[in-house]
Amino acid sequence: MEDDTGERSSFVIGLIENRAKEVGVAAFDLRSASLHLSEYIETSSSYQNTKTLLHFYDPMAIIVPPNKLAPDGMVGVSELVDKFYSSIRKVTMVRGCFDDTKGAVLVKSLAAKEPSALGLDTYYKQYYLCLAAAAATIKWIEAEKGIIITNHSLLVTFNGSFDHMNIDATSVHNLEIIEPLHSTLLGTSNKKRSLFQTLKSTRTAGGTRLLRANLLQPLKDIETIKARLDCLDELMSNEELFFGLSQALQKFPKETDRVLCNFCFKRKKVTNEVLGGIDNARKSQVVIGNIIILKTALDALPFLSKVLKDANSFLLANIYKSVCANEKYACMRKRIGEVIDEDVVHARVPFVARTQQCFAVKAGIDGFLDIARRSFCDTSQAIHNLANKYREDYKLPNLKIPFNNRHGFYFNIPLKDIQTQGKLPTKFIQVAKHGNSIHCSTLDLASLNARNKSAAKECYLHTQVCLEALMDAIREDVSVLTLLAEILCLLDMIVNSFAHMISTKPVDRYTRPHFTENGPLAIDAGRHPILESVHTDFVPNNIFLSEASNMVILMGPNMSGKSTYLQQICLIVILAQIGCYIPARFATLRVVDRVFTRMGTLHNLESNSSTFMTEMKETAFILQNISERSLVVMDELGRATSSSDGFAIAWSCCEQLLSLKPYTIFATHMEKLSQVASIYPNVKILHFNVEVKNNRLDFKFELKDGWRHVPHYGLLLAGVAGLPTSVIETAKNITSRITEKEGKRKQLNYEAYEGIQMAYTVAQRLICLKYSIQDEDSIRQALEHLKTTNLQNFRIDR
Repeated sequence: MEDDTGERSSFVIGLIENRAKEVGVAAFDLRSASLHLSEYIETSSSYQNTKTLLHFYDPMAIIVPPNKLAPDGMVGVSELVDKFYSSIRKVTMVRGCFDDTKGAVLVKSLAAKEPSALGLDTYYKQYYLCLAAAAATIKWIEAEKGIIITNHSLLVTFNGSFDHMNIDATSVHNLEIIEPLHSTLLGTSNKKRSLFQTLKSTRTAGGTRLLRANLLQPLKDIETIKARLDCLDELMSNEELFFGLSQALQKFPKETDRVLCNFCFKRKKVTNEVLGGIDNARKSQVVIGNIIILKTALDALPFLSKVLKDANSFLLANIYKSVCANEKYACMRKRIGEVIDEDVVHARVPFVARTQQCFAVKAGIDGFLDIARRSFCDTSQAIHNLANKYREDYKLPNLKIPFNNRHGFYFNIPLKDIQTQGKLPTKFIQVAKHGNSIHCSTLDLASLNARNKSAAKECYLHTQVCLEALMDAIREDVSVLTLLAEILCLLDMIVNSFAHMISTKPVDRYTRPHFTENGPLAIDAGRHPILESVHTDFVPNNIFLSEASNMVILMGPNMSGKSTYLQQICLIVILAQIGCYIPARFATLRVVDRVFTRMGTLHNLESNSSTFMTEMKETAFILQNISERSLVVMDELGRATSSSDGFAIAWSCCEQLLSLKPYTIFATHMEKLSQVASIYPNVKILHFNVEVKNNRLDFKFELKDGWRHVPHYGLLLAGVAGLPTSVIETAKNITSRITEKEGKRKQLNYEAYEGIQMAYTVAQRLICLKYSIQDEDSIRQALEHLKTTNLQNFRIDR
């Protein structure tokens, strides 16, 4: 296929649902020759799970069954596409195309792995909706693109999206994973970037797409995460391996992953009877280019093999074993060498690339091809002779003859040469000024260009006929090319993105995260991975969440750093679960299955929802989909309605989250909410330190234990904003009377529950020591310190 769309989407998605609100999704990636099948029950009336998948795939086309005559309850996905994805091409196919039986047969025949490995026979009934979507998607792609998909060439995954951490589309926006907030307002020159843009130093489009996919759906499998981290450990400790891999990857053409996957798709056979035509010539040129890129990639494999030969980490050693030591690649390279000239290499300069393509096949294989080549050489030489003639006849010593694919050859003449002559001779036509030179042509050059182009087309068409048998032989082992493309993208992401980013930071600024099965989420001196590059004096902060202390209520004035902190924790967890080092002194984590955020919201005019209604819809989605292994961050819940109702909703949501047991960070201005900790000992209160000096707030951005009342911080900020002094003084009198009563009640609550809190703290620390990775002596010392400290506190209290 000749699709070369860079980073633009290459996904085609099929969607179908039933009355039970089960949704089947088939996502076909044209660029990586992969098919991802998902089936799930839609838990949200607004189709949040489906929106999340569509945001992840960012499709170029969506295939749905027709609304007309569809039973009630089976048109939701189609209406969703109409309402929210109107800019994406929508394809409606009759329901007969969504045939799960045909889908199962197609997937079995096209999958690169054995059908039994995919679990088709066992889960056929369970996956019937996504198989139906796959049937329609494959049928449309083959008809639309005019191709036949090669048997046993596709990488097929089932339920892939839920084998990874799930981040809903709202959270992706809130956390600035792909795009920075307000990017349209601040412009592209904005210094603050997204996490994706911070990491994006990949060299290939395939590596960039893999990085984006990992950030949107981080890993959940601890072994895979640890394999990537082990690989990074080796790269960071072995400079020779790191730089050797960087050099090896540069030897592969940037288009390698796209081109290798193109061999999974076969067009109609070109024969001598159908030779001719611009379209056929262009397709032939693409085929020749693909073969040359494949040859160049296979030529680069020995160097990659040499670099990886002594690698110790499981990931790199496995790549060496599965690719570098695989004899199929050497056999394929030998087969190509029988047809393709040894000196042919992939070139980017347009005329060099055209010449390489014309002379790709060895001489003597096809007589008609040799004649076309002679004509191509003659016309190319005639063009250069014409340029020499013009240099002498018109005294233009600096006349150049560049080439581009659109116009062919043209003349480039410096303006100073024309000024010396007085004016440009009338023979030159199509004159256009470009900087300090003139671009132009002549009738003679135009005639030679046409003959040269025609000769090149003849070369392309005859070359493709010679390559048909070679293409068929390559397709017999197409699965090894899919594997190579996948591995090159993975190495590009790990070496050129992860390792490159870590190596450009000061020593020990990024560290390896540790994972436990059910242990705490503990981050020591964590930093925001995006903002730390903008603010050199960024203040690091800690977080500790465990089975015994699974909720933090975060307090502090406006602008003290609460929202940044919430975002920071989520981004660090995401970085850790894609297998990358994190910006912290130390971290131990348990695998998170879903990240939920409820952060700043505006009115949603599309769905006719106020700020409060949008807030409630997001909260409802969180509470309906949460699990014990989720991470929830909520910022200012309930602020968009009346104070009493907002407080009631915030309190009840805290209790619901405590009963569901996810790790939760709950930021709020509602000081009364701190009383939750007096009832539930697994709630911890933290605040951001702010000092008041001369009626001004001095933000320290340091996280401290407990609750601290900063008097009138809202009024101080209002004064900075320019609110009249008389208004602020009146407000101070009102708020002082309210807070005096509240303070007395809180003191009584604290005294009543202090003993319970102390006992629970001891139990909490004992649970943490259970998951500790320290040595036995260190654990004994910690237990002794815990015993001494708490007995002393107990005596003082009594």
